[in-house]
Amino acid sequence: MATETQLYSPFLSDALVILGAAGAVIPVFARFRITPVIGFILIGLLVGPFGLGRHVGQLPWLSYMTITRPEELDVFAEFGIILLLFSIGLELSFGRLWDMRRLVFGLGSLELIVIGSALTCVFFMLGQALSGALALGLALALSSTALVLKITNTNTPVGRAALSMLLFEDIALVPIIFLLGALAPHAAEGGVGNLVTTVMWGSLVVGGLLVLGRYLLPPLFAQAARTKSPELFLAASLLVVILASLATAAVGLSPIVGALVAGLLIAETDYHAEVEQIIEPFKGLALGVFLITIGMSIDLAMLWDNLGPILMATAGVIVLKAVVTGLLLRMMGARSSTSAETGVLMASPSETTLIVLSAATAAQLIDQPTAQFWQVVTAIGLTVTPLMALAGRIFARRIDRAEPAEQPPVQEGLPPSIIVGFGRGGKLVADLLIHHKRPYLAIEADVDLVAAGRRKGYNVSFSDAARGDALIRAGVEHAAAVILTMDEPVMAQRVVRKLRAQFPALPIIARARDVDHAAQLYRAGATHAVPETLESTLQMSEAVLVETGVAMGRIIASIHEKRDEFRDRIMKDGGLDEKPALRTGSMPAAEGV
Repeated sequence: MATETQLYSPFLSDALVILGAAGAVIPVFARFRITPVIGFILIGLLVGPFGLGRHVGQLPWLSYMTITRPEELDVFAEFGIILLLFSIGLELSFGRLWDMRRLVFGLGSLELIVIGSALTCVFFMLGQALSGALALGLALALSSTALVLKITNTNTPVGRAALSMLLFEDIALVPIIFLLGALAPHAAEGGVGNLVTTVMWGSLVVGGLLVLGRYLLPPLFAQAARTKSPELFLAASLLVVILASLATAAVGLSPIVGALVAGLLIAETDYHAEVEQIIEPFKGLALGVFLITIGMSIDLAMLWDNLGPILMATAGVIVLKAVVTGLLLRMMGARSSTSAETGVLMASPSETTLIVLSAATAAQLIDQPTAQFWQVVTAIGLTVTPLMALAGRIFARRIDRAEPAEQPPVQEGLPPSIIVGFGRGGKLVADLLIHHKRPYLAIEADVDLVAAGRRKGYNVSFSDAARGDALIRAGVEHAAAVILTMDEPVMAQRVVRKLRAQFPALPIIARARDVDHAAQLYRAGATHAVPETLESTLQMSEAVLVETGVAMGRIIASIHEKRDEFRDRIMKDGGLDEKPALRTGSMPAAEGV
């Protein structure tokens, strides 16, 4: 028995439960197209101290599949929120944040103030002291950054509206906590002084991060890119986000502020897509730990004893927040469907609600039973958030069908072509597209070629097309065509095969090393494969004909005829009986480019 006790590790047992939950929840819920958010919360409810964990004393073997000390997971849960805010910063960039300033500081501040004031009045009329009513109102006015941004797409009108309000709430979290400290008995003077000091030092630290990051991050990630090592990229990314979070935490700000700043800084570099791709699995797992801790905080016995009041309180908070948010968006000119969907999506309380409730309890503004009651309400609200998001989308579609159809906006500009590889061939394709006023985006895995191209004004960014969903992030689903110019035969075939499987209508023009490689590319699904050896011979033949006095029109016709003849032969040798027709939606390409 002593040996068994020595071998037993609570940390490893908890890790087994978490990884087992991730392995079970994600595939099962993905199969039924349900967000795993609900699954993680339910797992936390099952394995936590109020679930199976309460029976460990009678059945010791349950200790291997339960978590009886949820506080030990708090650090991992906090890290998940930090990584989430870091990824939000990566998607934003300072330019996009500046473009959203009206929404963030207009809509965001208005939403928090109006909902917080309304809830404060309700609690005050129900008999709560004014300071406690204000604490509860501000706490429950917050919405879940961790869940809402996991569910919605920030490039849609609903996602942009939600993001603006959530960003302001995250910024306002620190002043709210210090305000509660100032309202604490015998702490008003010290609380205001601490708030001023924190704001002053926080501003200096954030300013220092902005200056240092602008000059230090590009060479740091450039060096990591040159090594072509994903591990080094990951280490550099985690180093930046952890240092920034520690810096803001050291002066009293929330670590999530530093994580957001770190993401914004990296978003201004050429490496943001690569960093976002590498950090995604770690963010998802850490966020899963956070959701499990939310589930573990639900006391089923207390919930059952107070089921009626808890359900009424949850419904009241959700309805009030949904109505106020929807009305504010409608007043600011949003469509009815957008206002309704965003209002429902933002209606639940937040993970930061739990932080504010803890601060209010510590400041003696509310008692422990009141805090526990609203913690359960918050946990239930977080659990039903994905279901409410689905209900909001259904509600919005019904509103759209009921309203007169709007004329679709006029399409401005043409879809860009994506050039993969920016060596001599990639630059030549870009030059011709520029000459004919066609938009393009070039991606290149060599950081030096990216830097050289950007110095000359080309639209080129750092990304490795062979890894993950780099082309998806580049917008391949809306591209006019994809042009593969890199001299890597195996990689070219792999990319062509993957693109053709995902996008049957996408024109794919690929550089081939020779005739045999061109046949392989056609078999993989290329629309056009251009062998280097063939094209160089045709260009030499053209020069000969010009110098011997043949008319240019006859030269062009014969060159095209010979190119088609070789192309048919290549496809026949490659086992393809017919020349593939251009896919739907593609434009005839000028052969030989």
